[in-house]
Amino acid sequence: MTKSELILEIAAAHPNLLIKDIDLIVSTIFDEIEASLSEGGRVELRGFGAFFVKNRKARTGRNPRTGDAVEVEEKHVPFFKTGKELRKRTNNQLEEAAKK
Repeated sequence: MTKSELILEIAAAHPNLLIKDIDLIVSTIFDEIEASLSEGGRVELRGFGAFFVKNRKARTGRNPRTGDAVEVEEKHVPFFKTGKELRKRTNNQLEEAAKK
């Protein structure tokens, strides 16, 4: 699902809200998650999951084209871990869909 599809889904579920307001709300949520992660913080949405930053240490990698050794710098990577409720709900829905 893309951001625009999410906005349309919310608009369909809540016809009393304007699309521009929904867009502002969704953009604000994403911006706040991004700001928190860029500061090294963590965002936890109970029942859904947690966004946090993992640190990948510097290492020696390989250039796939030439096979030469390449130094890869340390980097910080955003990561998402699903919550228990989301995992259960997703697995149950996928199992039900497979039965049909």
